[in-house]
Amino acid sequence: MTEFREMDELAAMDSPIHRLHPLGKLLITVLYIALVVSVPKYDLSRLMVFILYPAMLFTLSGIRPGLCFYKLRIVLPLVCAVGLFNPLLDRAPLLTLGAVTVSGGTVSMLTLMLKGVLALCASFLLVGTTSMDALCAAMRKLRIPSFMVTLLLLTYRYISLLMEQVEVMTEAYALRAPGQKGIHISAWGSFLGQLFLRSMDRAEELYAAMQLRGFRGEFPYADTVRWQTRDTVFLLAAGGVLALFRFVDTAALLGGLFV
Repeated sequence: MTEFREMDELAAMDSPIHRLHPLGKLLITVLYIALVVSVPKYDLSRLMVFILYPAMLFTLSGIRPGLCFYKLRIVLPLVCAVGLFNPLLDRAPLLTLGAVTVSGGTVSMLTLMLKGVLALCASFLLVGTTSMDALCAAMRKLRIPSFMVTLLLLTYRYISLLMEQVEVMTEAYALRAPGQKGIHISAWGSFLGQLFLRSMDRAEELYAAMQLRGFRGEFPYADTVRWQTRDTVFLLAAGGVLALFRFVDTAALLGGLFV
């Protein structure tokens, strides 16, 4: 619950990135992830320049990079573990660094890990600078079906509701079983059943409250935030720079300038 509240607080901050239109940020994030994923597996130097995009957004948004890696502490090891077996599967020498020969599997492993980290950082920056309502409104602007967007929004809302019920039930169980660590296995079935029923009741109340406030599957946020010149500049500039990073060997050009 604390994690969810902290993400909502991040999205409510005020910065040049927070003030951008959510549709522009969504499009650039999708483009960024697509370009990062499309980099060849041995082209690690070309992938390195993509670090500049999240670094710039961290600086402009006021979000600390350390907070990003802390929030993603559970997912990052799983992403990095995907390419661990590449050095065993691809042992052909690819390059030599002094007296050290680096295999193609090692380079592809590092490339795959960096792709996952960059994609997660871009996704975190999108969610950390855009509220869920604004993000869903941007998805509707792209003509994504309403039921899919509503399902995403309600799932996000209901997760916090579900955790609230778990907290209440766990505290009530602890009061009835003092000194016991956790919930005994014999009570798991009834505990989950009660959790499901209580969550359904609370979810019905939440949805009824949303309907009373005028929710009909659409997002009025989309009509309150207008597309401005700065959004066009951000979209064209960021899109152009990212395309340059992908299709031009920027790392080699930068290296040639300092040689």
